[in-house]
Amino acid sequence: MYFPHPHNPNKPIKIWSDWQEIRQRAGLGDLRLHDLRHSFASLAIRQGISLTIISRLLGHALPETTERYAHLADDSISEAADRVCSVLAQGLGVAA
Repeated sequence: MYFPHPHNPNKPIKIWSDWQEIRQRAGLGDLRLHDLRHSFASLAIRQGISLTIISRLLGHALPETTERYAHLADDSISEAADRVCSVLAQGLGVAA
C-alpha cells in the first residue's frame, strides 16, 4: 500500500508493514484499508448523504465508481418516500 509523498510525488510512502502491525495489535485480522473506505461510504449512504458528496469525499474521478454503492441507498430512499407521503397525507387530511 502506498500513499503519495507530500513533497516528492515520485517517492510514494509505503505503509504495508506498519498496517500489518496496526492490524495485529488491534486484533483486526485481515482488514484492508479498502474495507474501511467501503464502510465509510456505506455509512454515509445510510445517513442520507448524496452519492455526489460521497464521490467527492472518496476522491472518485468518475461517478460510476461511486454508483456501485447506490444499492445501499434503497432503504434510505424508501424511508424518504414514506416521510414525504406522510406529510402529503396529513396535508390532505387522510390517514397515511
